[in-house]
Amino acid sequence: MKNSRSESYAAAGVDITAGYKAVELMKKHVARTRNEGCLDDVGGFGGCFGLNLAGIEEPVLVSGTDGCGTKVKLAILMDKHDTIGIDAVAMCVNDIICCGAKPLFFLDYIACGKNYPEKIASIVSGVAEGCVQSGAALIGGETAEHPGMMPAEDYDLAGFAVGVVDKKKILDNTRMSEGDVVIALPSTGIHSNGFSLCRKVFNIDSNDPMLYEPREELGGKTIAEALLVPTRIYVKAILALLEKVDVKGISHITGGGFYENIPRSIPSGLTAKIDRSAVKVLPIFDVIAKVGNIPERDMFNTYNMGVGMSVVVPKGEVDKAIKILKSFGEDAYVIGEIVKGDEGIVIC
Repeated sequence: MKNSRSESYAAAGVDITAGYKAVELMKKHVARTRNEGCLDDVGGFGGCFGLNLAGIEEPVLVSGTDGCGTKVKLAILMDKHDTIGIDAVAMCVNDIICCGAKPLFFLDYIACGKNYPEKIASIVSGVAEGCVQSGAALIGGETAEHPGMMPAEDYDLAGFAVGVVDKKKILDNTRMSEGDVVIALPSTGIHSNGFSLCRKVFNIDSNDPMLYEPREELGGKTIAEALLVPTRIYVKAILALLEKVDVKGISHITGGGFYENIPRSIPSGLTAKIDRSAVKVLPIFDVIAKVGNIPERDMFNTYNMGVGMSVVVPKGEVDKAIKILKSFGEDAYVIGEIVKGDEGIVIC
């Protein structure tokens, strides 16, 4: 690409040489994610991945795609770009693990007003970290410079993940029954959902000074710092759990909170009865509710409230499940049980 340079395109706002530099800067981050399936380096027209199907009788590919929502707005305001990529990976791999699938690879897409190679490389460093945490390989991506579509400093980030699971091991909730227990895996914060409401509550679009004031209830962190904490990735803990426990359902608690996401793993005729007093609500959610004067019902219908993922297991395997999860750093605990009913979820 030594001779690739278009003065006319640059005059129109697109510097293709900046793209080449960004790729060179990000290669060291991408290299951290390589696993046994990787077949080539970044920079080709397509990412190649060798699929090892040993031990899988009937392989099923499971895919997921998502972005970070308007959390990107806060990353831009704080000029901190090295963790938002973790969110992009997490939102995809945490979804596909709910089917019981092991993530294989990930691709990212960055649209920006202007390509600043160092910024793009910083974003990709976060993507790479998310891939390392989930065991997925970062096998490709795209950075698109869109002058006129967004301000020069702005960007958006999205991703796409593919995993694999043996068909007979797909989690489909058909074996769930009354008396099963709901276990919570704590979140790190609000993760990547509900930021439109946060932007309203904290006047983020106006860069309100309250964002940068240390708060005692947040352990000395500012609101901005607490909101930007990256999404927790649960892949390795859940994969270990699936090997040794009869997991009957998993919910990734994202936008829509408890009321939208937990029922997605509950079959018709059953309901998840959640003990409100058992839920360990993180301080950031109390701050959001207080500053925004938001009813508790709306909070539980918007945010994860401190529970990033829920898992349903038989009552007799609860202790075993919690022990496995804790061995992977997940401070898991019981928040409810499965009962008869058509509500899907009740919080009481």
